Amino acid sequence: MFTQGLVLVVVGMTIVGLFLGMLVLVLMLSALIIPRFNHLLPDDQPRTQAPAAATPVDAEAAAVAIVVALATAKAQQAGSQT
Repeated sequence: MFTQGLVLVVVGMTIVGLFLGMLVLVLMLSALIIPRFNHLLPDDQPRTQAPAAATPVDAEAAAVAIVVALATAKAQQAGSQT
């Protein structure tokens, strides 16, 4: 029974290793082939463009949101205790 388990482990690991090796090979080949056809479907925006700056958060609005969230949590906690 031990021998059958050992054979099963070896066969399973071999199949997984072969599959992962083929997967790496396919990914490497696709990395070589796909850029040749990039002109058919160009990107919407150039990659060199800097990302848009995040909008600044209004400190007063953030404080109000925190207070509302805390009050809601406290009300839910008080409601669940009764």
